[in-house]
Formats: sequence, C-alpha cells, structure tokens
Amino acid sequence: MSKIIILGSGLVGGVIAKDLASNHDVTAVDISQKNLNLLPNIKTICLDITNKQLLQNAIKDFDIVVGAVPGFLGFEMMKSIIEAGKNIVDISFFPEDPFKLDELAKKNNVTAVMDCGVAPGMGNIILGHHNNKMKVTKYECLVGGLPEKREWPYEYQAVFSPIDVIEEYIRPARYVENSNIIVREALSDTELINFEEIGTLESWNSDGLRTLIKTMPNIPNMIEKTLRYPGCVEYIKVLRESGFFSYKQVDIDGKKIRPIDLTAKLLFPKWKMKEGDKDFTVMRITIEGIENNVHSSYIYDLLDRYQDNTISMARTTGFTCSAVVNLILEGKFIKKGISPPEYLGEHFDYVNRYMKTRNVIYKVKKI
Repeated sequence: MSKIIILGSGLVGGVIAKDLASNHDVTAVDISQKNLNLLPNIKTICLDITNKQLLQNAIKDFDIVVGAVPGFLGFEMMKSIIEAGKNIVDISFFPEDPFKLDELAKKNNVTAVMDCGVAPGMGNIILGHHNNKMKVTKYECLVGGLPEKREWPYEYQAVFSPIDVIEEYIRPARYVENSNIIVREALSDTELINFEEIGTLESWNSDGLRTLIKTMPNIPNMIEKTLRYPGCVEYIKVLRESGFFSYKQVDIDGKKIRPIDLTAKLLFPKWKMKEGDKDFTVMRITIEGIENNVHSSYIYDLLDRYQDNTISMARTTGFTCSAVVNLILEGKFIKKGISPPEYLGEHFDYVNRYMKTRNVIYKVKKI
C-alpha cells in the first residue's frame, strides 16, 4: 500500500482523496479545516502550503504527491515538491510555463505530470494516443461543466476557485490554424453547438490547448472551446469590459483593492453549488488525419452527470488524476521531468479502463 498526500481538499481534491483511499494510505491537506472535516475516514493535516518549509516537511514521508490547489498557487507548489524530490500529479492549471521546471525535475529524478484533469487532461491523453497511431491533421475539443438547473443571471456554478474560472474569461486564447498560432481574446468566436441529450450550448475560444502548442507542432489545426448555456457569455463580456476582472488596484476611499478580488467575492456565492444541486460534464473531441494511408476521423463524446453524491466535474477531473497516480505507483509511467498529459498517450487504455470502472464513459465512433 502506497502513501499518498493530497494538497488541496476542495470539491475535486476531496474526491481524489476518497477515490485513492480505497487502495492506498491517503493523507489530505488543506488550509481550511472545514474542507478537511468532510473527509472523516481520511487522515488530514491543516496546513498553509505556501509555507515552503512546512510543505516540504509534510510531504517527506510520502511516495507521491497530488496537487489540487488553486491555479495561482500551483507553480510554486510544484517547484517546492520537485525540489523535495517527490513525484507529483497535478490538476491546478497554473498559468506559468511548466517546462521552466523540466530541468529541475530531471535533476531531482522526479516524475511530474501536470494539467491532469478532464480538459486539459483526458483530452490530451486521447490526442496523444492517436498521434502515436496516425498523422493527425485536426484536433478540436469542446468542453464544459454546467449545472443541470439553469438559474438567472449566470446559469453557471463553479467547482474550482472562482479566480481560476475568471482566468478563463481574461486569458488570451491560443489555437493553431494551418500551422500558425492564432491569438484571440477569450470569449471570442461564439458558436451554437447542438448536443443530442443536452440541447444547444454556446462555445467560445479559451486557452485550453496549453502545452499542446509546444509538444504537438506536427498538428496543423488544433483548437479548444469552452461550453456554456447560450447567452451566458454576454454577461461575462460586460463584466470584463467594465474592468471587474482587472488585477490593477483602484483607490476607493483611500483603500487599494483589486477589482478581481471584489468580483470573485461577489460572484462566488452566486456560483457556489448548494445542497441538492447537480451538474454535468460534456465534452466532444474530434480528431482527423491519415491512418494506414486512409483519411480517418474519430469523435469522442462524454456526457457525465452528478452521481453517487459526487459532482460530475470532480469525477471527470479527479478520476483522471487518480488513474495517473496509480499508473506511476505501479511503475508503468517513469518518465522524468515535466510531463503534460499528452505524453501519456500510450497509456490511454489503462486510464480509460480506470474511468469506465467509475462509470465515466467516453463513447467513440470512427467515421
């Protein structure tokens, strides 16, 4: 039985902890005792992981670390863990370039898998799987996590840090078109997309390709778009253009505040899932290319719903992470350095089987 420590025990980190605890000795860490109290059968530590000395002391006796903290904490957390010589699987989706830590990870003989959620995460693993088998010419990922109940005005609920959600609305979106990197503002190029069991959703450019732009330069067309209920984007654009997402301090009666901090404080109660609320995750991945000298297309569809008292976005994100943790502990993935999830393409079948046992089903059809 391996010893695993999980940093961050919110809605997703808590699900990872419960999942891994079925076969491993798990300890969950969080700065919030309230979050830890929701894990009664798991060992816990209340700790501020931004204190490097306390963090490195806490992880020293564990076989592997899982990172599930907000994105703005992710890079420094991962750096501290790598410096301590511990393997890590991370879902924090930090904005910094992860490859800045690649040399350090190799020097310290560390396996570090980042962005290991649903998208980025499982979508990258699927692409890596096909990139090993065919000459891919197009990759499109449409993905969103949404509440089943649509409530005015935002028709949205957040399972991650509210500032991480807001980052999606302000971070410039990059995609690849005819082998050229295109940069557009987030929320641009909205399209209406129909999903058979859900209805019509609105897609818009987000910066979800992440490492794929660097690691898959052979693919001439790649894009990821986020999905929301139609009309939601207009509200968010108004807030963004009015400065509510700005990190630049403003003076209010002699006090300096960042508008984004106020916005997050105001929006989070409206976005927070309440008792009895349910959600779903929808993702459609299209991969086209040449396979065995023939043009082939694959479409992966995921529709996962709240079940077993667990929100869907935590299931689809957390179980992907758990699968990769097990992959490393079993010695099946031993690559040293920084590994984005597309590097795990050859292990797609392992991860997919793991997901199926937890009723997260990716339906695939070949055209």
